[in-house]
Amino acid sequence: MSQPNILFIISDQMTAALTGVYGHRVVQTPNLERLASRGVRFDSAYTPFPLCAPGRACIMTGRHASAIGAWDNGALLSADQPTFADYLTNAGYDTVLSGKMHFIGPEQQHGFRLRLNTDIYSSDFTWVRSEWIGIKESRGQDYEKVMSQRRSYNARGYTGDSVRINTWHNALSYDEETHFRALEYLRARGHNRDSEPFMLCASYHHPHEPFWPPQEYWDLYEGVEIEQPDFPVNLDETYSMMDRNLNAYHGTRRVNLRDPEGLYRLRRAYYGLVTYMDRKVGELLDELEATGLAENTVVVFTSDHGDMLCEKEMVQKRCFYEWSCQVPLIVSFPDGWKAGSSYASPVSLLDILPTFNQLAGISTTLPHDGQSLISQLEKEQTERIVYSQAHEAIGMPCIMARQGTYKYNYIHGYDPQLFDLSVDPGEWHNLIHTPNHQATAETLCRHILEDFDPDAMIDQNLASLYRRALIRDSMVKQNRTWVHFPQFDARKGALDQYLP
Repeated sequence: MSQPNILFIISDQMTAALTGVYGHRVVQTPNLERLASRGVRFDSAYTPFPLCAPGRACIMTGRHASAIGAWDNGALLSADQPTFADYLTNAGYDTVLSGKMHFIGPEQQHGFRLRLNTDIYSSDFTWVRSEWIGIKESRGQDYEKVMSQRRSYNARGYTGDSVRINTWHNALSYDEETHFRALEYLRARGHNRDSEPFMLCASYHHPHEPFWPPQEYWDLYEGVEIEQPDFPVNLDETYSMMDRNLNAYHGTRRVNLRDPEGLYRLRRAYYGLVTYMDRKVGELLDELEATGLAENTVVVFTSDHGDMLCEKEMVQKRCFYEWSCQVPLIVSFPDGWKAGSSYASPVSLLDILPTFNQLAGISTTLPHDGQSLISQLEKEQTERIVYSQAHEAIGMPCIMARQGTYKYNYIHGYDPQLFDLSVDPGEWHNLIHTPNHQATAETLCRHILEDFDPDAMIDQNLASLYRRALIRDSMVKQNRTWVHFPQFDARKGALDQYLP
């Protein structure tokens, strides 16, 4: 196969377990199932960082967060970090981005020739939080004291009262624009199919909160069973220090996250937004077929991370539990290779960059931390170790290692966690002190400490926060921003404005 086109679709905060394509009995994702029937579903795919900006920076560069300084949602993605868009551009691809990518810094294209809309979130250091410095300085030891000064709590968005039905808002407007621009680009390419190959990244906000589904998606789940999380009596005893700090940061005990009616509304709204996102995937696939581009286009679907959705009475992401850290990943090849198959061994979204490079025929690259998914599919399933990192709002470096059925969560300076997902998919039973699991725990811990330096991470993270906070204050005083503003001429059609 000559250089194929690549359509890379990214959702935000989609939990793999809450999709029909991954076996959920209620959530409707017919288009993801359609895509999986034509390709490969990866059943143990992990984000390199369960948070928007650092997770996407890692995906773009194929590097671990600590290698590129992607510490938090306000961290710079440096212009000297090559991205998959840079590699593909140099290989002859037209590289285009429609939607969010959370780039922080004055470089707002990072290898994309064309960026079709403004990002929905901050592009500068506005999101650098002063309490992060206090958290890092104390190594998490004065966490509750630092958090007592925090005024905003993400847990508020996970109550029943926060759910609104059929209320239009900015995130819906953003995704509709992102979708329109992506479709327009595909239509333009359909009129010019003999030109260079393209890589279109269509990156959406949903099903990320706010949980405000349009009426038709709310109505899809009228009268269906909406599962609710379990809250065992010893829940607090199951928490790691990482969990406790995140719960304090999110304010989970400042609101009622156990109210059955509130949980029903939350989950039903989320189900609807997952189907909303699935509909977007279907329309993109339809456009590929209508334009004839499907004949030579690889389609990749994933999400930057998941959402706890009150499992374990936790919200959002930033942790290593499956609902937060495992993501949907489906890859479809135009020749039907591996169609309808699944792959069980752990893989990482760091693998996206080397996969795209292999598709493009790029043989020489600068260092990266992933492995091509194609190469992995060509081999027997392996015992590879896949890592994820989390640093924002926790107080200490945290690193996950997944190998086989085991997941080891390293929490610097505190007790780790070890789970066997084959017998404990809910991650309730920490095996770290179980004698017959000591060898597994020691092996995974040794690999983490061989590949990463947690003490250096603390120092580098804190130094970065000091620099960024100072620059943030300067930019605020100057009313300066790095926001990307694309320009379009309504007198011209897509062919004139979208193509090189």
